[in-house]
Amino acid sequence: MRPPADQPSPSPAAPDSPAGPAAGPRRRATIEDVARAAGLSVSTVDRVLNARAPVRADTAEQVRQAAEALDFRGAAVIRERVRGSRPPRTFGFLLLGSEPAFYRRLAQALCEAVEAEPTVRGRALVAYMADIAPDAVSDSLLEMGRRVDAVAVVAADHPQVSAAVEQLRARGVPTFALMHDLSAPGRAGCISVDWRRVGRTAAWFLTRLAPRPGRLALFVGSHRYQGQELFEMSFRAYVRAHAPQFEVLEALVTLENERMAGEILRELLHRESELVGFYVAGGGLEGVLQALQAERAAGSPAGAAGTELIGACHELTEISRLGLLRGQLHLVQSHPLPALARQAVQAMARALAPPQTGLHVGLPIGLQQHLLPMDLHTPESV
Repeated sequence: MRPPADQPSPSPAAPDSPAGPAAGPRRRATIEDVARAAGLSVSTVDRVLNARAPVRADTAEQVRQAAEALDFRGAAVIRERVRGSRPPRTFGFLLLGSEPAFYRRLAQALCEAVEAEPTVRGRALVAYMADIAPDAVSDSLLEMGRRVDAVAVVAADHPQVSAAVEQLRARGVPTFALMHDLSAPGRAGCISVDWRRVGRTAAWFLTRLAPRPGRLALFVGSHRYQGQELFEMSFRAYVRAHAPQFEVLEALVTLENERMAGEILRELLHRESELVGFYVAGGGLEGVLQALQAERAAGSPAGAAGTELIGACHELTEISRLGLLRGQLHLVQSHPLPALARQAVQAMARALAPPQTGLHVGLPIGLQQHLLPMDLHTPESV
């Protein structure tokens, strides 16, 4: 019997609606589904789930990821099985005490990367070095090496530091250079940005943003930081080849000290009438910006013919962000901290993994080198 004309005909229930044929509880994932998603056999998944036999760490991790993605009913058990089967490892990180805001952020990223590393039950141990003299850094390395399985350090290159790295290697503690490479033959690897590209990028920006040709100043913490040394060399090479109308002054060493950096800038502003730009490649940025602010307040000319100085630096922090917003800085090149931390922890875990785990398959034997791209920030991007 047809319904009256003023009443709509009932439409068939949608397949996924409660009244449709698909109604009812969603089918739970089975062990076969997990095996299929992981690309493994059912017996392998069963061994992980029920701890029937040892399973390689990377294979167990595949099972865990597939189980969690499918909301498998035994995912929590698998997670605990996998975690319990991972070897306990303590990762040590020796960071500088200068630029505390930046290094605290780096420490947080490193701790999170250790917690997330799937191949180990990791624990992070972080220490900050107030004294960056070579003998102090060497002592800190050896002390840290007694408490950890592997260590990563931000340090200037020096024979005493190299000797400490060699001693740790003899003890079976791999040492990684973080942010700046070291010349120690026994280092296990280096995780940093490509400092040559960083230097050339800095030179490209400053020579194009400067209102007129003139002199450019480079602030470095120490020439023994390999990254800063490469940065300066590449900066000068770019200017020499592509912007010869500019002159790069002798590098100004701050020893990572805020007050020293500020005093250097004040003296520079009164001495160099042709100054058009500066780049702070090491520590001391806060002192530089405070000095620049004080000179402005006193009515001193900022740069060549009273023009505004073009400023740039490394690392996006609250201080450098404020410098961008105030117009004191025009470019900040910053380490990608999550990626840097993740690469460092993965390299440390690989160095500690026994060959039979399979983690070395397809990886080069010996020194691990990881180069990361810098993040770029301008006044319009923060």
